[in-house]
Amino acid sequence: MMRKLAAAGVRHRLGSFVGTFLTAFLAIALIAGSGLLLWSVLTQGPGGNRFAAADAVVAGDRSVVLTTASDKGDKVKTKTKEERLTGAEPLPAGLTGELAAVPGVAAAVADYAFPVALDLGGEPVRAPDAASVAHGWSSAALTPYPLREGAAPRPGEVVLQAAFGVPVGQSVRLTTRTGVHDLLVAGVVDGDVPGQAAVFAADEQVAELSGLPGPTAVAVRLEPGVDTGTALAALGERVRGTATVHTGADRVTADLPGAVPDYIGAISIFGFVLGITGFAAVFVLTGTVSLAVQQRLRELALLRAAGATPRQLRRMLRLEITLVTLAAAVPGLPCGIVVAELVAARFRDLGAVPPQFTVSLNAVVLIAAVVLGLAVTVLATAIAARRAVRIAPTQALRETVTAGRVGKAPRIVLATVLTAGAVAVLSLVPLGGPFGMGMGFISCSLLLCAAAALGPLVVGPLTAVVARVAGVAGATGRLASAMTRADSRRVVGVAIPLTLMFAINGTMLLNGDILTEVTGDQQAARTATATVRVAAAMPLGTATEVTALPEVTGSAATMATRVVVDQEGKPEDYAAQGLRTTGEPAVDLGVRQGELALRDGTVAVSEPLAEARGWHVGDRPVFWLADGTRTELTVVAVYANWRGFGDLVLPADLVAAHDPRGLVTSLYLRGTPGLVAAVEHRWPAAPVTDPRAGAADVQNQQAAWELMVAISLGFTAIAVVNTFAIATGARRREFADLRLAGATPRQLHRMLDRETLITVVVALVLGGVLSGAVVGTFSVAQDGQWRLFAEPLRYLALLGGVGLLGAIAGIVPARVVIRPRSLPSGAARADG
Repeated sequence: MMRKLAAAGVRHRLGSFVGTFLTAFLAIALIAGSGLLLWSVLTQGPGGNRFAAADAVVAGDRSVVLTTASDKGDKVKTKTKEERLTGAEPLPAGLTGELAAVPGVAAAVADYAFPVALDLGGEPVRAPDAASVAHGWSSAALTPYPLREGAAPRPGEVVLQAAFGVPVGQSVRLTTRTGVHDLLVAGVVDGDVPGQAAVFAADEQVAELSGLPGPTAVAVRLEPGVDTGTALAALGERVRGTATVHTGADRVTADLPGAVPDYIGAISIFGFVLGITGFAAVFVLTGTVSLAVQQRLRELALLRAAGATPRQLRRMLRLEITLVTLAAAVPGLPCGIVVAELVAARFRDLGAVPPQFTVSLNAVVLIAAVVLGLAVTVLATAIAARRAVRIAPTQALRETVTAGRVGKAPRIVLATVLTAGAVAVLSLVPLGGPFGMGMGFISCSLLLCAAAALGPLVVGPLTAVVARVAGVAGATGRLASAMTRADSRRVVGVAIPLTLMFAINGTMLLNGDILTEVTGDQQAARTATATVRVAAAMPLGTATEVTALPEVTGSAATMATRVVVDQEGKPEDYAAQGLRTTGEPAVDLGVRQGELALRDGTVAVSEPLAEARGWHVGDRPVFWLADGTRTELTVVAVYANWRGFGDLVLPADLVAAHDPRGLVTSLYLRGTPGLVAAVEHRWPAAPVTDPRAGAADVQNQQAAWELMVAISLGFTAIAVVNTFAIATGARRREFADLRLAGATPRQLHRMLDRETLITVVVALVLGGVLSGAVVGTFSVAQDGQWRLFAEPLRYLALLGGVGLLGAIAGIVPARVVIRPRSLPSGAARADG
């Protein structure tokens, strides 16, 4: 019986369910899309196997692995954490020959893998969406890379992958950490490993070009018919304590880490996308469903009066919302797949994910999105209808025209707990660290939930203040003021989604602006003393030649790298810089403790890292360099201008020796007025730029945040329009009564316009307070300054845009509803 009644109710009241259908459709689409993105990045493989033709690969550690033990009384619990390196420590030079002599081994091929930069006549040469990695020619057979044309390289020659588009016979310049080398293209090879573009040098010259004392890996081929297990065991025994034998799918991990796609950052990004969209979807979906149920109090009361039991009504509502949600899932899932593809494409363009990242479809993720959407709608329906189906029918009818009693104690308790959680996040978590943006979102979400829990208790007084101001504007304003004060539940239902829209998106956007501004300020302070910046990647030796020019009075050469730090048993990867200075200071790191006098065995540390780890000048913490070399370094300085630069500064020679790239990424110079001309004359291909330039990573990160804001903004914008439409449509009887009382359509429009204005102002004030608390705290954590925004125009644009959307969302439905044809017949007859 209830099934038929629910199906008939949906069929005959399609207009009433449109809002819920649309919200459920968007929620399922966004949850499915973001879920697919996270699933795809979690299951994304490491790419093509460059050692496909080898039976096994011997290589050193590619990760820092730390194991900690904790005593739990009756047992000892151990935890193992690892962090992938960006480089590879070379193997002993004689290991290749020793492996070739192991019984069952047919051949052992040394692989020297090292990043390079190519240019042709001063113009960089790159393969699309791929890193340029060089090897010795003998390793070409390991993938394989067959010759398309030309011949194998001899000393002074190279063979390039076809993706570079450089013909045989062309001269190219190869830049490595050992210097700049002019080489002739002897051949072109086919073959492809996603994310890598191959360059092959003569085996006799590969050590000279790479600067490696030994191979980064040794590929092994076994003799036909040999017992594989026995041969591999012999290999493992031979390299025990020195390297690891990789077989099967694990062979790809023996490649140069910097050439293998790294999805750690992408996991964080898409996890955050899922968090944002999931919260917004659940929050808005709950509000929409609850508002829709509240508008049906009269219908539910009449069914109770006709003899329906509370259990029957709950079952009817549950079946109705289930039908609507499942119907919304039909178009929602395909739309979610499209959203995932569009977001992935944009993130690939920004460089936030590896270029070979693709979206993988997964039925479990899609089903989970539907289940989550269904669970939220059913639970919201049950909560919203709980009181309506239990109280007496006469009481329910009375509450359709007067606000029902709201239990204050449960609301206050829940809001207090949520607010305490937000305060704890803002005060205890270091917002100035890498998790600051995420923690800002979490704290804002908790505050929004607290505001929603309080509902009329917080919105009511705020509405009363705003409404009294609006009541000054004549009789229509006074009527609108009285209506909003009398029905605070409706104002809550409409204002909260608009508050969510402003608070969540404003927090993310404004925090991103503040982070960009602080980074720019630190970049400017760090390079204020420099005259120019040479941005070309160059070997340390070439940078030394530049700094030796007579026109140079001071210099600072920086080399980007990564360093792993032991974070209480968990290895953490940090951005770092190698630094070599000469003459007058060309960079200012804002040293707060010690002195920036880097020499062998020393390191400078940023203030946040020093504070987090409790390091002081003179301490000797342990670090793992890019190639996995473990070393103790003495802290000689703690500095403040670390944003956009790195948390650690090491001697440049140390970085050059242990980072596979090992190139100067920026060279800051001070000098006489003829400095720029002298540099451009001596190195015409080296771009000379403003020293404060070079914050591309920060700009890309901000662009990624803006994309996430756009996703959330689009969803919440539609949800706001939807909520206003539901609330306005539910008042048709009220408008009809006012028309019968003599009100004209124009008067009703003016009244509703003022009600909308009151609601929008309340939402913006509440959203501004919530986002201001989070943004201000976040700003103080960055540099000690309190800001509500970094860019006034962007803040005003967001404020005005949300306000305009709210006004349109309230005014347009009113124009549709308040027409003689759209009102109940009694009003229409009275008009006539």
